[in-house]
Amino acid sequence: MRPGSGKTICSPGPQAAAFPDFPQPACCGILTALFVHNPSFPDCNAPMKRLFTLLFWPFRLFWRFLKTGLTVLTNLVFLLFLGCFLIGLFYRPEVKVPDGCALVIAPEGDVVEERSVISPISRHFGKLAGVSLEEEVFLQDLIDGIDAAAKDGRIRYLVLNLDKLGAASLDQLSAVAGALDRAKKAGKKIIAAGNGFNQFQYYLASRANEIWLNPVGTADVHGFASLGLYFKDALDKLGVRMHVFRVGTYKSAIEPLVRNDMSAEDREARTAWMQRLWLLYSNDIAKARGLDADALRAQILDRHAILAASGGDQARAALNMRLVDALKTRPEMRLALRQLVGPAQSGKQDFNALSFDRYLETVERSYSATEQPARIGIITARGNITDGKGGVGQIGADTLLAQFDKARKNQNLKAVVLRLSSGGGSAGASELIRQGVLELKKSGKIVVVSMGEVAASGGYWLSANADCIVAAPSTLTGSIGIFGAIPTLESSLARLGVHGDGVAVGSPGLPANIVTGISAADAAAIQSSVDYGYRRFLAIVAEGRKKPVDEVARIAEGRVWDGATARELGLVDSLGNLDAAVARAAELAKVPKESAVWLKPAGMPFLEELAQIGAGVQARFRPRQLPAAEQALSELQTRYGFLLQTHDVNHVYAHSLVGETTSLLR
Repeated sequence: MRPGSGKTICSPGPQAAAFPDFPQPACCGILTALFVHNPSFPDCNAPMKRLFTLLFWPFRLFWRFLKTGLTVLTNLVFLLFLGCFLIGLFYRPEVKVPDGCALVIAPEGDVVEERSVISPISRHFGKLAGVSLEEEVFLQDLIDGIDAAAKDGRIRYLVLNLDKLGAASLDQLSAVAGALDRAKKAGKKIIAAGNGFNQFQYYLASRANEIWLNPVGTADVHGFASLGLYFKDALDKLGVRMHVFRVGTYKSAIEPLVRNDMSAEDREARTAWMQRLWLLYSNDIAKARGLDADALRAQILDRHAILAASGGDQARAALNMRLVDALKTRPEMRLALRQLVGPAQSGKQDFNALSFDRYLETVERSYSATEQPARIGIITARGNITDGKGGVGQIGADTLLAQFDKARKNQNLKAVVLRLSSGGGSAGASELIRQGVLELKKSGKIVVVSMGEVAASGGYWLSANADCIVAAPSTLTGSIGIFGAIPTLESSLARLGVHGDGVAVGSPGLPANIVTGISAADAAAIQSSVDYGYRRFLAIVAEGRKKPVDEVARIAEGRVWDGATARELGLVDSLGNLDAAVARAAELAKVPKESAVWLKPAGMPFLEELAQIGAGVQARFRPRQLPAAEQALSELQTRYGFLLQTHDVNHVYAHSLVGETTSLLR
C-alpha cells in the first residue's frame, strides 16, 4: 500500500507471478523500475498501466522461449553427437557375401605383426580428426582372410590391388604368398591388377593367375642392394672421436662411424647372404610365373637393353619379360572384372565384389578366443633391445620380462612362442631377457622362438636357450659378436676454446668421459670387458645349441647368416613361419595347436594415445623426401640411436646393422 493512501500499488501482474523464477532481461528490469515501482506511476486501473503491461508481456514470453529453446537444442545436439559416436564405435552392419563375387584384397600401409596398442576410443578420435593412427596391415589378418576365402564357395575370384601396400619383409611376404597358393590350390582364381608393382608388391602379384598392369606403370624387379652412409670424415671435421672396442672379424655394426667405406669383410658377408636371399626371391617368382629362374635372372640383369628394345616403354618391357600378362587401363580392368563376375549387386561398385576389410568381419581370427583354455601363448617382440620399459620400436627388457612373468604364472599355459624380430642392442638387456627365457623353462613351460626378418646379435643371444628355434629361410640371424662404443668431444670443445680438467681420488685418473676422453688404462679395461662378453656369448650359444665352443667360434666372428644357411650350421632347428613355430610348440608341449592365443602387452595410457594422435597430425605435414644432409642425420639416428637409448651399464652392445629385407626389396 502507498503510505498514507490506503491504496494498493500496481503489482507486477499475473504474467510475472506465473513465472516467479524466470530471469528478466536487463531492459525489462529497467522498465519495471521506471514504471512499475515508480511511486509516481499511475495505479493499476489506469489505462497507461494496462497498456504497459500488455506491451511488456511479449518481451517476457519471448525471453522464456529463448532460454528454454536453447537448453533443449543444446541437449539435443549433445545426445545426437553421443548417439553418432556410440553407433560409429560399436555398430557393425551385417556383412553379406554375394554369390560368385570377387574378394578385393587392397592392403594399405606397412605389414606388421604386432598391432598398435591403441584403445578403440582413441582410434575413433583419430578417425574424427582425419588421422589414421595405424597405417599398417596386420599380417595374420591377411593370412586368415585369404585362408577363409579359399574355403568359401561364394567367392570365385581374389583380386589383388597392391598399389598402397607398404613395406614388408621377405618372410612376411612369403607367409602371405603361401596363403595365396593355398587359395589357388582350392580352385580360386587370382587376378593382380595395379598401376605399378615394386618388389614388395610384385612378389605377391606373381602368385596370381593373371597380372594386369596399367600401360603407364612398371613391374620394378631389379635385384637386391644394401646401401649405407659412412660418417668418419664428417665426425673428424666435427672433432668427434669414436672409441670402438669390438670382437669379431665380421662385426661391422660400428664401421660407418669409423670408416668412409665398406670393409672387405663386411662386403664378403653381405654379398653371401644377399645372394642367398636374391636366389630365394627370384626362384619363388619364377616358379609362380612358370618361368625358368636362370633365364629370369638373366633378363633382370639385361633389363636396360630390354627397356631400350621396347622404346623406353616400361610397361611394354614388363610384358615382353613375361612379368605381366596384359596391359589394361583402369576402366578396362573394371570392365574385364565385370565380365568375369557380373555387375555389382549394389550401385556402389563396378562389378560383383566385396572388400577384404568387410569380409574380414565374418572371419574367425587365428590365435584369438578359443573354446578351451589357452595352452600356448604368443608374445611379439620387435625392435632394438634396451633396458627399462623401452619405447616405440624397441624391446624393453622390463616390459618383455613382465609378459614372461605373467605367462609363467598362468597355470593353463604349457608353452610360449616368442615371435622375435630384432637386430640386437644392449648386451645387458639381452642377457636379462635370456634369463627370463630360462625362468620360463624352469617353470615347466616349453619356449619356442619364431624368428622374423632378423634375429641377430642380441636377438640371437636371448634366443639361444630356447627349446626350439624356428626361422624363415630369409631370416637374417647369427652375428655372434659384440662391441663397445663411446664418443668423446674433447677435440670439438677445444676448437671452441673449452677444455675439461679435474681431479680424482681413489682412482689412477679421471674416469672416461666425453670431455677429457678415455685414458689408455680405461680403454684396455673396456676392451677386456668386450672380450669377456664375447667369450660369454660363445658359451651361451654353445650351451643352448649343444655344440662345442670351438665349433661355435668358427661360425661366429660377428658374421650374419640367412635362415637356410643357419639351419645347415645348426644355429636354428627348422625353417618356417609363425604357424610352424606354433605347431612345433604344440608338439613339444603335447597340446592342441588350436589352443594358441596372442598374449597382449599392457595398453598405453590415454594421454599417450592422444599424444600419438598429435604426432599423426604432424606427420601429415612432414615432407617425405628429406634433403641429403637431413637424410644423413636421420640415418645416424636410425642406425645409432640405440647408443643413446639403451644405456648399457658397461657400454657393451650385441647389435647388428644388417640390411633388413624390407630395405632390400625397395
